[in-house]
Amino acid sequence: MAKVNIVFWTQSGNTQAMAEAMAEGAKAAGAEANAVFVSDDILAELKDAKVFALGCPAMGDEVLEESEMEPFVAAVEGFASGKIIALFGSYGWGEGQWMTDWVDRMKAAGATVLNDEGIICNGEPDDDTKAALEAAGKALAGLA
Repeated sequence: MAKVNIVFWTQSGNTQAMAEAMAEGAKAAGAEANAVFVSDDILAELKDAKVFALGCPAMGDEVLEESEMEPFVAAVEGFASGKIIALFGSYGWGEGQWMTDWVDRMKAAGATVLNDEGIICNGEPDDDTKAALEAAGKALAGLA
């Protein structure tokens, strides 16, 4: 059975809701889906995975959360080459520059970003965003 790991950091719960929607899509496609907080010990498992997803809201001046997610993403950069990664997150201000920067960063590390862009939403994910996340989960399941 294909497995899709979805690793996220959340403050308000919006990015967790996004992770759960992606997991539902992966499960609907017949995969095992594992949505976990970035603080869980998952890095070694991602090294062996062909596909996975990372989620983080915009923080501060449109950057990744700095104490847990940023170091985790820096570690992922070391083995991202050849991986297919879905990126997602919520924001409350700005225009999504943190996601553009994150997509560029993963591509520079040699990863393919699913759909060539991240999935973002302002605040809580609406029905359209949830549908996009579920579709991304199904796509990852099909590629795993």
